[in-house]
Amino acid sequence: MSMPRKILQFALKILAKRAIKRYKPAVIGITGSVGKTFAKEAIFCVLSRKFWVRKNDENFNNEIGVPMAVLGIKPALRRGAVASKLKILAGLFRGVWLGYGLRQKYPKILVLELAADKPGDIKYLTDIVRPQIGVVTAVGEVPVHVEFYASPQAVAKEKSKLIEQLPLCNGLAALNYDDQTVLDMKERTKAKVVTFGFSNSADVWVSDTSYFVTDDGRNIGGLSFKINQDSTFIPARVNNLVGTQQLYGVLAAVVVGLHFGMNLIDICGMLENVELPEHRMNMVSGVKDTTIIDDTYNASPLAVRAALDTLRDFTKAKNSLSGAKRCRKIAVLGDMRELGKYEIEAHRAIGNLVGERADILVTVGAAAKFIADSAANQMKLNSVFSFDTSDEAKEKIQEIIREGDVILVKGSHAMEMEKVVEEIKGI
Repeated sequence: MSMPRKILQFALKILAKRAIKRYKPAVIGITGSVGKTFAKEAIFCVLSRKFWVRKNDENFNNEIGVPMAVLGIKPALRRGAVASKLKILAGLFRGVWLGYGLRQKYPKILVLELAADKPGDIKYLTDIVRPQIGVVTAVGEVPVHVEFYASPQAVAKEKSKLIEQLPLCNGLAALNYDDQTVLDMKERTKAKVVTFGFSNSADVWVSDTSYFVTDDGRNIGGLSFKINQDSTFIPARVNNLVGTQQLYGVLAAVVVGLHFGMNLIDICGMLENVELPEHRMNMVSGVKDTTIIDDTYNASPLAVRAALDTLRDFTKAKNSLSGAKRCRKIAVLGDMRELGKYEIEAHRAIGNLVGERADILVTVGAAAKFIADSAANQMKLNSVFSFDTSDEAKEKIQEIIREGDVILVKGSHAMEMEKVVEEIKGI
């Protein structure tokens, strides 16, 4: 870390801790290997109905971004270096006034996504923001960023630091019941534990999931489902939602909303139009009347498996629409980065799934060739294609696709898979 960044990080830490101590907002910390950002958006959407709430922007979830959110400093997105520095400097002055000047109005609740990119990250961030509520979305067998840890267990241990420090008084640990690693964290906290998931053994669970169609009956409009608690259920739906795994974020928002005294009807009403984070399971119209599932923000084994399940289920639903031609399933998959010694094994495991979930596979990157290698044993001849870069792949994909196809595009951020989406988007 450069010296100016160290100074900035130290200043932000001191000022953010001061603001938390002075204004005492209820802080909700969210971590997990997948689904953090959507859970944050869903929780923010629900709580905004009743409270003044602030969240961190986009995925600014590290030792710089989290304190900036506490202080209300907006990241200088897509600005030049000088403009960014000036904005941060102005924000620091406001932070000093916030912490040490005349008392100001301040949000009642902070909803903060917390990154665990390397050992020590969660402890550092929780020492600053002191969450009363901790949400853990999912971890999986081979978590993202495992390259920087001794083992997958070490990643889970780091994320559990959020749960360990929750207070006994009015604390809440919202845990994914379906992920055993996350569920085991219930033993590590004094706070109240509420679980969520697809199993009816969870405290809050989802059932009867299905896709609904748009009013004209021609397209998928999103997901409908029931939210269950005890003997009560509420029918609900979320527009433009395509992945059932995204319902974990919805469930986390329900748990948190109930904790703040909201009722299920209000919560479900707010969630219907929750904003979906960009490049995370977004439904996009493509050329030749195709549908793109844009999940290009990042990739981990758990997330890719879930995305392939969505490709299969979404295409099946689209094929069932009245008068629809048979839609083909095309998976465009880039390298999954930061897996360290698990890289080859994890990519081969994904390849073994693709044959059941896609008709055509296009891979991008050196590691993704292992996906293609495994998938080729199960798929038809001339249905697997491999490229080194997304620029090389996008022209071939344009050539391959035909009317009605459903195309999943996913890979780690460094693979620039969004170029493929741009190439095949409808005008």
